[in-house]
Amino acid sequence: MLFRFSLYGFLKNQRYFDPFLILFFRQAGLSFTTIGFLVGFRELLINLFEVPSGALADLYGRRRCMIFSFCMYIVSFAGFAFSTEVWHFFAAMALFALGDAFRTGTHKAMIFGYLLHEGRSGEKTRYYGTTRSFSKLGSAVSVVIASAIVFIAAGFGDGNGLRIYRYLFAISILPYVLSLINFAGYPEYLDGSVERTISFRQVLSHLFRVGKDALKTSRLRRLMVESMGFEGTYKVAKDYLQPIIKAAALSLPLLAGLEDIQRTAGLILVVYVALHLLESLASRRSDVVRRRAGGSESGARFLWWANLFVFVAIAAGLGLDWCVGTTGAFIGPAVAIVGFVALAAVQNLWRPIQVGRLSATGASSETATLLSIESQAKSILAVVIAPLLGLAVDYLGSFGLSCSKGAAFIPVALTGAAITAAVLVFYRANKSSQSPDEDV
Repeated sequence: MLFRFSLYGFLKNQRYFDPFLILFFRQAGLSFTTIGFLVGFRELLINLFEVPSGALADLYGRRRCMIFSFCMYIVSFAGFAFSTEVWHFFAAMALFALGDAFRTGTHKAMIFGYLLHEGRSGEKTRYYGTTRSFSKLGSAVSVVIASAIVFIAAGFGDGNGLRIYRYLFAISILPYVLSLINFAGYPEYLDGSVERTISFRQVLSHLFRVGKDALKTSRLRRLMVESMGFEGTYKVAKDYLQPIIKAAALSLPLLAGLEDIQRTAGLILVVYVALHLLESLASRRSDVVRRRAGGSESGARFLWWANLFVFVAIAAGLGLDWCVGTTGAFIGPAVAIVGFVALAAVQNLWRPIQVGRLSATGASSETATLLSIESQAKSILAVVIAPLLGLAVDYLGSFGLSCSKGAAFIPVALTGAAITAAVLVFYRANKSSQSPDEDV
C-alpha cells in the first residue's frame, strides 16, 4: 500500500498549470485584487464544505469521497481550459474547491487507518513523510513537463500565452483519470466504518461531536491556531512566487534572445524543480528534525522560528529590489526567490510533524473529520488575507515602482512575518497547553 499511497501523491501533483496559475489569470486580464478574491472565494467554499466532507468520509466511505473529489477536479480543469468571462473562472474555482474539500484530510485518514489495521501506528510520520515526498517529486516532474509544453508551443510560433496556458489545464486531466484507476485498487476496509444508511442528522451529529472535542481541548485549539498561522499564510503567499520569477526572468540579460513567455518558463523550470525536489527531501527528513529537536513539540517550535526568519529575508530581498538601480535589478527578486524556496522547505518539514501531532491527539474514528477541521482553520485565514494582499499589491503597483514590479509584493512577506510573529507570541503564552513530546 505504500506504493499506492505514493502513486496517489505523485499523480495528484500532476497539475501542469500550477506553476503558471497566477500568470494564467494575469494573461486572462484579471487584476491581483480579482485574483485575491478568486483565491478567497476558493478558500471560503473549502471552509464551508471541509468539515461536512470529512464527516461524510468517516461515515459514508473515504475511498468513495476521494473518487468524487477527483471527478470534481477533472470537471474543474475542463472549466478553466475554456473560461473566457470572470464568472467562468469563479464557477471552475467552485468545482476545484469542492474537489479540495473532499480530498483534504481524507487520504491521510486512509493512511492512518491502514497503519492501525496493520498494527504499525508508530510509523505515521515516516509513512506520511514518504508519501508527501513522492507528491513533491511529482510536482517536480510536472514542472518539467509543463515548462517543456510552454517552451515548445511558443517556439513553434504560438505566441498566445493565454492559449498555451489553457493547454496545461486540458493535459492535467489525464493523470487524474489514472488516479481514479489507482483508487479502485485500494482495499475496501480503508473506507472506514461505513454506515449503510446515512442521514443528514447523523452527519451533523458526528460533525458537532468532533468539533466540540476540538474546541474544548486546549491542545487541539492550539494546534488549530498553529495550522491557521503556518499553512494559511503559506497557502496565500506561495503563488506570488510566479510573478516575482517573471520579473526576474525579464531582467536577466542571459535570456534576452528568447520570447518573454519562454524566458519566464525557463526560469520557472529551474526554480520550481529545485523547490519541489527540496520539498521532497524536506518531507523525508521531517522525522529526523523531529527526533533531533527532541520531539514533535520542540521540532514544531524550531520550525516556527525558521519560518519567521525566512519571511523577514524575503521582505528584505523585495525591499532591496525597491532600492537598487537597474544594473542590479535581478538581485532583489533573486533573494526573494531563494526565500520562497526556503519557505517551501520549512513548510514541508513542518507539515508531517503537525499531522502526527494532530493524529496523536484525536480518536482514530474521527481522524478525517479532525483533519478537515484543521484544514478549515487554514482556510479561514486565507479567506481574509488573500483579497487584502491582492489589493495591496495592485495599490503599490499603481505607483509604477522605478526598479521592477517585484517590489510591489513586499506586503506578502511583511504579512507572513507579522502573522508568524503573532503565533509565536500565542505559542509562548499557551505553553501550559502543550503535552509532552510523543513519538508519533
